[in-house]
Amino acid sequence: MKVFFTKMHGAGNDFVFIDDLSHEIELTTQQVRFLCDRHFGIGADGVILVRPSARADCAAYMYYINDDGSLAEMCGNGVRCFAKYLVDKGFVAASEGRFVADTLAGERPISFVVDDQGLLREATVDMGEPAFAPERIPTTLAPTSAVTRATSPGGEALEEPAVVEAALDTPWGQQAFTCVNMGNPHAVTFFEGTTEEDLITTLDISKAGPALVQHEAFTQQANIEFAQVLHTGSADEPAEIRLRVCERGVGETLACGTGTCATVVAAVVTGRIATRKALVHLPGGDLSIEWLANNHVMMTGPAATVYEGTIQL
Repeated sequence: MKVFFTKMHGAGNDFVFIDDLSHEIELTTQQVRFLCDRHFGIGADGVILVRPSARADCAAYMYYINDDGSLAEMCGNGVRCFAKYLVDKGFVAASEGRFVADTLAGERPISFVVDDQGLLREATVDMGEPAFAPERIPTTLAPTSAVTRATSPGGEALEEPAVVEAALDTPWGQQAFTCVNMGNPHAVTFFEGTTEEDLITTLDISKAGPALVQHEAFTQQANIEFAQVLHTGSADEPAEIRLRVCERGVGETLACGTGTCATVVAAVVTGRIATRKALVHLPGGDLSIEWLANNHVMMTGPAATVYEGTIQL
């Protein structure tokens, strides 16, 4: 079959978008891999089918497939591109300024700003509440601490067991990992050092990253974040973090929205930053993250259309 597609990216994390509002397209793993192949196909980190939502308050459903054909619960950069797709193509009016997206991880409220042509320039996504309990990651690692949180504004404060700074063997010796679920599983490790040492930039994660993704401690695999705090921030200015991510089902990507959220949450939980707001520098660009007092994590960043075309499957 011949399909019309739109190639998009959020901070370099790129996707093939296909209109499936008729809900008639079922892609095989082989077809997904072909679409994502950077030599023989279009080239992308994943495929996103734009489908109708069963929820009355949602504009559409984001069906996200990793480049290995596996289904993913959530993708932060993908959902910003999803917003741009809907706004730029008129499924959501540019004048609205906000809508709700439906995903496998649940509803995601989105606000956005447009440029002079009425095209989406930047989006802020309510990424929901982070989860910490081992069974919610999921991981076999035992809880090492507890995180105090509120489930809603003015809600009762609750303590949730958490895997904080749990040791795992890596090529760099034992590294401490903090586990966070942001609709999908993450394990964050911090490399200490100065900006001049630039450990994250020179770190070779080509083999260790995929091995950690598939570590037996993560029963459904996990996205692995390699982070370095550049500035701890203050009440008046955001913290700064450099980050690289190895995603399950994909490998290293230029950006990861959910991973960026998980990293900022982990930095707060481990006391590495002095504020709940951070500017995160990824190889593909910057994302702004704020962990609100009501426990929701807000992600702000760009989305861009690269080109459109047709391809034979």
